[in-house]
Amino acid sequence: MYYFIQKFHSGWAYIALLVLVVAVVTFFSGMFSKTEFTSANRKIGLIALIVIHIQLLVGLILYFVSPLGFASLGQMSDKALRLTSLEHPLINIIAIALITIGWSRHKKLVTSASKFKTFSIFYGLGLLLILSRIPWSMWLA
Repeated sequence: MYYFIQKFHSGWAYIALLVLVVAVVTFFSGMFSKTEFTSANRKIGLIALIVIHIQLLVGLILYFVSPLGFASLGQMSDKALRLTSLEHPLINIIAIALITIGWSRHKKLVTSASKFKTFSIFYGLGLLLILSRIPWSMWLA
């Protein structure tokens, strides 16, 4: 079971990153080109939100069944264990919270420019935080 969850979390991460990058590029291009915010833009934001929340859910399950997660919290002197048991989950939860805040805030806004700006800021910060804490040595191996 652990092996399946770990492989799913790693594989789904490619999809989550791709969808999030597409969303951020779409929102930044909409902001700079001053186009109208459409239902397609809204759907891109929603799909990114759903995909990233699925990644969070699988990651939380993995965190509690993995020997590199919650069980290794006491070994903070090891850089790799600190990344997988503390930094990666904590920073990614903050990133997903920012993405969720961006989604919630856009609903209250009226103008297209403000919607694109809100999405660009919150989804962009979330993407940067996620990219900063990916365990690249484990992921690409």
